[in-house]
Amino acid sequence: MVSIALKVLLVPLATLLLVLGSTSAQLSVDYYSKTCPNAEEIVRKEMIQILSVAPSLAGPFLRLHFHDCFVRGCDGSVLLNATSGNTAEKDAKPNLSLRGFGSVERVKAKLEKACPNTVSCADVLALMARDSVWLSKGPTWPVSLGRRDGRISIANETKQLPPPTANLTQLIQMFAIKGLDLKDLVVLSGAHTIGTAHCAGIKDRLYNFTGKNNLNDVDPFLDPHYIAKLRSKCSSTDTTTLIEMDPGSYKTFDLSYYKQVAKRRSAFHSDWALLTDQFTRDYVLKHANGFEAEFFQDFSESMIKMGDIGVLTGSQGEIRKTCSIVNY
Repeated sequence: MVSIALKVLLVPLATLLLVLGSTSAQLSVDYYSKTCPNAEEIVRKEMIQILSVAPSLAGPFLRLHFHDCFVRGCDGSVLLNATSGNTAEKDAKPNLSLRGFGSVERVKAKLEKACPNTVSCADVLALMARDSVWLSKGPTWPVSLGRRDGRISIANETKQLPPPTANLTQLIQMFAIKGLDLKDLVVLSGAHTIGTAHCAGIKDRLYNFTGKNNLNDVDPFLDPHYIAKLRSKCSSTDTTTLIEMDPGSYKTFDLSYYKQVAKRRSAFHSDWALLTDQFTRDYVLKHANGFEAEFFQDFSESMIKMGDIGVLTGSQGEIRKTCSIVNY
């Protein structure tokens, strides 16, 4: 199978340089060493308590960080509420299934009590995402800090988020615009090893796939036995039921996701798309058979890279006191 990666790297060079230039802003792992030295400890303590009660929130916390970084960069804009004159990102269709906003405010409140007006909501998301993975038995990594919070959140800009129906050509282009390459794409897709998805996001693969409107009109690239299992949980009109993205292992960060993709038992079309390119297919098949330490290292590196997308620093933006509203 010939790689299609080179066929889709059509993003204008100027656009890529703009994105990559913005990610070179000065962040550092010791950014709060003097102003809030216990910041990471405070976040970790709260995360341990939150996930001990609701372990299924690990996936949503990781997803919040991803959805934040892909729209306006990692600036906490996904957390902002809509106003009378503006519909915010969180109210756009791709984000209606996001969860965990209350927990973010809980962590932020603890930080405000310890270090008022110091730690940004964008940094809180980055730390919560890292701790979510680690507390799910996955890797940990150093999080560079110093992001500032944006004051703008626009629903229409969520079109930059890779949809679950995307093919690999679309995915490569959307990741490339953010300065992420083909390896980042297949590695970060591994985040689907934890968390759940709504039936609404996968029912197009189970019913009326090509518009024939009969029970046999399903996605031919989905394992028939898995189709039957999903149909037992998701009706053609279901919009609320949650299914495990990594069945049987959705609370543990491991290699099981790649095993499911290799067996054509992945929930989203975008997961199956990883099998349509030689490089991503080889990565999936390799890690479906082991090499966990390598995947953990790769995931850590890609998360660090993603966390640098379009960050605000210095005098840009602000440090919100409450993550859902801008300061006044």
